[in-house]
Amino acid sequence: MPVKPALFPRTIRFAKLNAAGNDFVCLDNTRGAYDRLLGSAVLREFVRRICRRGLAVGADGVMFACPPGGHAGADIVARFLEPDGSEAELCGNGTACFTHWTITSGLVPGPFIVIATAAGMARGRMLPREPGRVQVCVPDPRGLQRDLDVEVNGEPWRLDCLDTGVPHAVAYVEDLEGLDVGRWGPGIRYHATFQPRGVNANFVQVRGVGHIAVRTYEFGVEAETLACGTGSAAAAILTCLRYNWPEPYLQGVEPVRVDVRGGETLEVFFICEDRNTVRDVCLRTRVQPVYDGVLRPELLAELRKLEG
Repeated sequence: MPVKPALFPRTIRFAKLNAAGNDFVCLDNTRGAYDRLLGSAVLREFVRRICRRGLAVGADGVMFACPPGGHAGADIVARFLEPDGSEAELCGNGTACFTHWTITSGLVPGPFIVIATAAGMARGRMLPREPGRVQVCVPDPRGLQRDLDVEVNGEPWRLDCLDTGVPHAVAYVEDLEGLDVGRWGPGIRYHATFQPRGVNANFVQVRGVGHIAVRTYEFGVEAETLACGTGSAAAAILTCLRYNWPEPYLQGVEPVRVDVRGGETLEVFFICEDRNTVRDVCLRTRVQPVYDGVLRPELLAELRKLEG
């Protein structure tokens, strides 16, 4: 009886990086080592087990680097898996980590990179004058909605919404630090208005013209995270429009600064035409390589059981 091919390599090597507090496990599939896993029903549980904090590596997601294949103009393909095993079209801070990892590891020559994602083409580059910082430019946002009134836990909320690769809702608050994100976040994330998929819930406090703080309850993580790149981008754009900030912010001359729970300040540039069409969205964030690792045989043995 023929031996069934394994779903993943006998040795799993990975890199761990974080950007602004979002941490990711990066796996190299440029030679097809994980092709069978990526096409299998086991993928979801594999990712869930890798991402479990305290029990495995622990992460906000797993990213696979794949060959560009038929994606004309791309240097590489990124696949983003949430810690619940679902696949996301895009991840802003994940794309920054992916950019840093693939360039510094030699998977692509750099210093610029074009990445094919499920949301479209993203562009990344290292910022040599700002060590550790990476800029990523993401596909143009869509689905702009303003003044959407919903009721959550018996309270009215007015939301602005934008899809910056994944869907985001933004609410504006006066006391961000005191906000119970664990209460209000799920209420917005699972609100009937956004079903069946749901939405990421972002809470924004304005700290001044061109400066906000944001807390995000992310779907796929199903909890508040220390940062969210696409959420920071959506929050920056929508806040700028709501409060009619000056033209330099609307024309990509000045960045909107976004303070996140991880302690970093992200910068978001974009161009807004007629206050309805947004394009050329770029995010600058700090990437920190954490370590390169190899999964222990004991954990691999547990993962092998998924193969059946």
